[in-house]
Amino acid sequence: MGLLDRFLTNKTPAVSMDVAASIPYNLQQSFNGLFNGSQTATREQFMAVPSAARARNIICSTIGSLPLETYNHFTKEHLRPQRVIMQPDPRIAGSAIYAWLAEDLLLRGVAYGQVLDQYSSSDGARIRAWTRISPDRVTYKTNVQQTEIISYKIDGLDIPVSGVGSIIVFSGLDEGVLNRAGRTIRAALELEKAAELYAKEPVPTMVLKSNGTNLTPERISRLLESWKASRSTRATAFLNADVELQALGFDPQKLQLNEARMYVSLELARAVGIPASFVSAETTSMTYSTTVMERKALIDFSLRNIITPLEQRLSAADFVPNGVEVRFDIDDFLRGSALERAQVYEILNRIGAMSVEQIQEEEDLIR
Repeated sequence: MGLLDRFLTNKTPAVSMDVAASIPYNLQQSFNGLFNGSQTATREQFMAVPSAARARNIICSTIGSLPLETYNHFTKEHLRPQRVIMQPDPRIAGSAIYAWLAEDLLLRGVAYGQVLDQYSSSDGARIRAWTRISPDRVTYKTNVQQTEIISYKIDGLDIPVSGVGSIIVFSGLDEGVLNRAGRTIRAALELEKAAELYAKEPVPTMVLKSNGTNLTPERISRLLESWKASRSTRATAFLNADVELQALGFDPQKLQLNEARMYVSLELARAVGIPASFVSAETTSMTYSTTVMERKALIDFSLRNIITPLEQRLSAADFVPNGVEVRFDIDDFLRGSALERAQVYEILNRIGAMSVEQIQEEEDLIR
């Protein structure tokens, strides 16, 4: 130990190698970033497209609002959820944590959390509190073969492989929308910029041509300002003989700007995996029965591939005891009308599957 080391108080702890803590790594992710980096998009670009932002809010807000339940895997008995499941971070509502985790899985294909507190080893050394970490803050190091992640860093600082401060990985089922649909997202953003341009300036693009002497820059600027101010108050214009109006380009109707935006919105709905009707990318006549079917489609094709990684990771041994599983409760989201529920309850009560007390409890009628 050198003399200088005696005065260093903020030394970064060395990360110990633990085979059990290493995580399999998909080499295709590195290839995608290396060779197809220009085909990806950023979250800011994604959220700047209205249909994409609406798809994100529907999927992630719905997942964040779903209640979480724990039950015994063998007896199917419902158990009281632990606080670490209902409210991972004591400082933030649990719905906010899970909504942002859902976004990370949707957009990037991976989500991260960090352990804030942990029970003692006598209590199973399970996690007591944790919080979400933005994927932008996380970097990792792989082995030589690039088959496993052996260590993580948060904000460039080494973190322990286990215990307080360690990372919690929620592995997604694909590479994320930003990686697989980057070009579609950027195309949609360019169409939004084009719509903004046409909203700011009259179209088609107009050019005022002087047929006389060349004008000074100051006179040209005053002429354009006067033209713009006049067009904002009246549609009819008057030009002197030495000024000619020429139109260049096409108007939005000829460019089919609305059709192009609708098409890209439909493509984004396909990329995200959400029914197009939820983002108004297609016109359909909705009745109550079709609305229920759309919600089932939303669960099956949009939410399931995000809910499953969350459920399985929260059911791991570092969160709950063995034999206990964590599940999102989607029954309330899919429940029918009061008349439909009453008809189902009447049948279940008649065949002895549900008692009156159970029906009252299901409908929150017991005070």
